[in-house]
Amino acid sequence: MIRAVCLSLTLLLSAPQSIEAQEFTALARLDASNSTIALSDGAYQLDLALSQGVPYRVYTLVDPARLVLDFREVDFAAVDPTRLLRGKHLNALRFGAVRPGWSRLVLDLPSPQVVQHAGLKVDEGAGQARLTVSLVEVEDSEFAAKSGAPSDPDWDNLRPIDTPAAFEKTSSEITVVLDPGHGGIDPGASGNGVTEAELMLVLAQEVRDALLRSGDFNVILTRNEDKFVSLERRVQIARANGADLFVSFHADALASGKANGAAVFTLSEEASDAASAALAERHNRADLLAGVDLSGQDDEIASILMELARMENGPRSKALARGIILGINTEVGHTYKRPIQSAGFSVLKAPDIPSVLIEVGFLSSKDDLSKLMDSVWRSKMVLGIHNGIQAWLLTDAADAQLRGK
Repeated sequence: MIRAVCLSLTLLLSAPQSIEAQEFTALARLDASNSTIALSDGAYQLDLALSQGVPYRVYTLVDPARLVLDFREVDFAAVDPTRLLRGKHLNALRFGAVRPGWSRLVLDLPSPQVVQHAGLKVDEGAGQARLTVSLVEVEDSEFAAKSGAPSDPDWDNLRPIDTPAAFEKTSSEITVVLDPGHGGIDPGASGNGVTEAELMLVLAQEVRDALLRSGDFNVILTRNEDKFVSLERRVQIARANGADLFVSFHADALASGKANGAAVFTLSEEASDAASAALAERHNRADLLAGVDLSGQDDEIASILMELARMENGPRSKALARGIILGINTEVGHTYKRPIQSAGFSVLKAPDIPSVLIEVGFLSSKDDLSKLMDSVWRSKMVLGIHNGIQAWLLTDAADAQLRGK
């Protein structure tokens, strides 16, 4: 029912002595200059040159239609996607780390296509390998029937991304979970040779250090390196560590129109405007773009969580947003024209944790991009966020007395 092809480890173990004696690096490397991804008769054909053979699996997913190739493990760090995919489908390809020991390539499909053939051949002399995957166009019904993440015990039993160990909290300690957006196979927006994932990790680490220096804070990052973390996992990390507040960092890019300055978002079933709705939709698609199968998600449960978050925790999150914007305005002196907004961001759905998402700026704005790459400017933004959190803690403690908590 599910079209999945896996390379057995025995293929590598049974290779000739000349291969066994070769010293392999921990990661295979993709040679983009000798690889091609092209459409033939409307369907994709992949021919990938690897520095060595690796276990892999290949399958398709729906909504949107995409091909997923998982490797253990291929280094894509130096690969330019424009060397592999050209023309109008250039943005259909992405790759990167997806979990410990595994990397992933995701290719958006312009039409329903299934795997017709997949195979890997290892050169007996050099140890290099070629992975070929041929797709063929099919009807929607056949595509749906043959698509889905394969049930693979070896994959399912792999060590998950570590959840940072929970702190032994005292009554005076505040646990803050900082969430650098994107990472790994999902780099986010880009500009001037840097990605949103890179910039937000640096900023989150700088905010962490500022909070730790002030004392009385435990600070946890949802990721400490360039790796993919699903939206659901980010919320799980916050809840598992008893977070008192959750702050997610992003710096989006607009395909059209102009925008600059920071804005802070809270959770709402109805977006404050069309731009916020579109922004939330792009953020919520991060898992899909990274090849994660969300077919098992329960929309009814998600709706209940949304309602709980709005009723029980919404006012606290909005107060946190106001505090952070006040801090940013004080230190940086400029924010987005409507700095406090709301939309249905999946990463803000923890019903019992005040949660906000900060769009620190827009990488589509040359001014915002240059500021985000400037350590002096970032230090002002960090101070503004730090002061905003501190101010919120004071007002929230006073409000807690009124709430009887």
